Amino acid sequence: MKEIDITEIEGFVFGQKESEDHHTGCTVILSQDGATAGVDVRGGAPGTRETDALKSENLVQQVHGLFLSGGSAFGLDVGAGVMRYLEKAGTGFDVGVTRVPVVPGAILFDLREGDQGMRPDATMGFKAAASAFEHSHLKQGNYGAGAGATVGKGKGPSFSMKGGLGHYAIQIGDVKVGAVIAVNCFGDVINPETGQIIAGLQKDGNFLNSEEVMMSQIMEGQTNRFRGNTTIGAVVTNAKVDKPAANKLADMSHNGLSRTIRPSHTFVDGDTMFFAGAGKVTCDYNSLGVMAVRAVEGAVLNAVTHAKSTKSFLSAKDLQ
Repeated sequence: MKEIDITEIEGFVFGQKESEDHHTGCTVILSQDGATAGVDVRGGAPGTRETDALKSENLVQQVHGLFLSGGSAFGLDVGAGVMRYLEKAGTGFDVGVTRVPVVPGAILFDLREGDQGMRPDATMGFKAAASAFEHSHLKQGNYGAGAGATVGKGKGPSFSMKGGLGHYAIQIGDVKVGAVIAVNCFGDVINPETGQIIAGLQKDGNFLNSEEVMMSQIMEGQTNRFRGNTTIGAVVTNAKVDKPAANKLADMSHNGLSRTIRPSHTFVDGDTMFFAGAGKVTCDYNSLGVMAVRAVEGAVLNAVTHAKSTKSFLSAKDLQ
């Protein structure tokens, strides 16, 4: 197994944009010739677009793009901008009078008091799509859908740390697999090899352990202190997959979140994973799933280790 850059995976191009204040943004993954895709939604508070189209029994067989966005439900508007760009480029499902691009996506909550009016919209989605075709690239940390991401929300913003966008890709033989993850989780981010917290709930630079804090609060009842979460992402490959396999592989990909985020998939996270294959390389699906999990793990860790501190949130880099 060797590490590669995610832009080396054939059939996909990548782009991103952030708001002027750099407090929110979006990330797009485009496939001009179409990719077979699936999705698995695990979190209890999801925000998604066109995920029903990806169900194995439904008509749509290929997508032309995926997007990840901040802005809470307002960020779903990004998909319209991506569609507009792809239609202009002649990409999409041919319906005679035009081509209709299929662009599922998911959002995370990064609205902040004082800057909640700055949200990803169709214009930002259009620009992100254009940037992908002009020069396929992804920056990690405070960029794209991870621009406003934070982690460790159990005791409010003053105890949280900076999250971000991460990607990681690997190759075995001819098979290439990569993950793009926007980490905005309620819980802590864990190094799965050591079990150590690397970003999350903290006080004065000392980690508090979100799971322990949650269990100590079990008798306190329901509150709204857990708002503002969700980890979203996509795994892409040059391998050939059918639609049922893509959905199952999206399901397996969540194991990468479970290994690196504790707790994950809570009632207040909208954790959503896409899986897309745009290649012709035939391989074993079980092995492909293991590669997907490894890619997700690496992307989650990269998201927080590449993040930079802001005025309000300390980063893992500055806590070392």
